[in-house]
Amino acid sequence: MVDHVDGENVNQVVDSGKGVSGTPGVPGAPGVPGAPAAPRPDSPGYELPLLLFGGFRTLIDRLHARLAAEGHPDMRPAHGFAMQAIGFRGATASEIGRRLGVSKQAAGKTVDRLLALGYAERADDPADARRKLVHLTPRGHDALARSAAGFDELRAEWCAALGTDRVRALEADLRNVVPEETAFRLDATSWLGGA
Repeated sequence: MVDHVDGENVNQVVDSGKGVSGTPGVPGAPGVPGAPAAPRPDSPGYELPLLLFGGFRTLIDRLHARLAAEGHPDMRPAHGFAMQAIGFRGATASEIGRRLGVSKQAAGKTVDRLLALGYAERADDPADARRKLVHLTPRGHDALARSAAGFDELRAEWCAALGTDRVRALEADLRNVVPEETAFRLDATSWLGGA
C-alpha cells in the first residue's frame, strides 16, 4: 500500500517509478496541478492493484462518512464484514471467525465491540442451549440497510461520472477475472490485517 508521511509518498515501488512519466515542473509530469497526464504505452503492473484498492478504499471511506452522518459514527469497515458474517439468522463466534478467516478469539473481540456499540446481542441457541448465537439488533440491521443504500448511491455517482455502460463493463470485466469463489468472500478483514 501507499504510505504518506508529511505529504510525501514513501512507497518504494511507486517512488522508484516517478521519473518514468516525466520530470517535476514539466506539464504532464507528476505533481503539476491541472496538467494532463503524459500518455504511457502501458501502465506498470503495480498500478492495477493500487488503483483497485484505491477505488475500494474510496467507496468504503465515503460510505462510512455517510453512515456517521446518519447516526452510525462508530461503525468501522471491520464491523461491516463481521455483521455480514453474522447474517440475518445469527451465528456463533466460531462460525463468525470461520467466515471472516480469523480465530474464534479475534472474532470474539469484534463481536464484543459490536455488542458494546449496540449492533449485536448474544442469545442462547434454541437448538442447543450450550451454544450462544450472536444476532444483529435493530441498530445492526439499520446500519446494514443504510450501507446497502449508500453503496447504491455511490455506484450511481460512479455511473454519473463514468457512464453507466462503463461501470457495467468494469463490473463485468472484474467478474471475468476474479475467481467466483473469491468474489464475495468475507475474510478480507483477515487478509488486510485484522478483524
